[in-house]
Amino acid sequence: MDERIEKLKQVAQHGNIDAFYMLIREDAKLLEAIDELPFVDTPLHIAASVGNIPFSMEMMRLKPSLVSKPNLDGFSPLHLALLNGKIEMVRRLLQVDGDLVRVKGKEGITLLHFAAAIDDHLDLLVEFLSVCPHSIEDVTIRNETALHIALKFNNLEAFKLLVGWLRQNRSKNAMFWERKVLNWKDDEGNTVLHVAVSKNQPKASSLHYSIYILKKL
Repeated sequence: MDERIEKLKQVAQHGNIDAFYMLIREDAKLLEAIDELPFVDTPLHIAASVGNIPFSMEMMRLKPSLVSKPNLDGFSPLHLALLNGKIEMVRRLLQVDGDLVRVKGKEGITLLHFAAAIDDHLDLLVEFLSVCPHSIEDVTIRNETALHIALKFNNLEAFKLLVGWLRQNRSKNAMFWERKVLNWKDDEGNTVLHVAVSKNQPKASSLHYSIYILKKL
């Protein structure tokens, strides 16, 4: 079995769908055996991390549960694709199921949290919120929202984008945004307003004002 799993990993690396089915002919329960492991680099992890879209979509079709399975580092296939800059890979998997934005990896980090921490992923923030609006409420093991994460990593543009998105969508469920997002406290008892004020930087006062205005709307 171990030998076949290693062969399957090589097949996934090269994205060879025909070779995959040759392995399945030898062992029809090969994917099931992999799926039974709690932490493992599945063929979908490997294919997604290198951007083999057709192979990844075939794995997703045959065994949807693989897409949320963590590897030994605690990352799902989607996390690995994003970390490796395979953005089109991420988009294709989200076409199948937009709620995959909410899959949690190591330390409870979602795709939205990842995007909020990185300067050049503003477009992805918009896409993630578009396909899965409620991902805005997801928190890490430290009880941090995407807004907390953006401020934590000094990604002010991401923070302003998230605040702007809240302002545009808040009216659809005012109580939810108020209680679940703007007033949400991390493990240290800090709301995003507290984090913004604590940041010793020129734009801290404007961040304070933006949140204050948003909470008054």
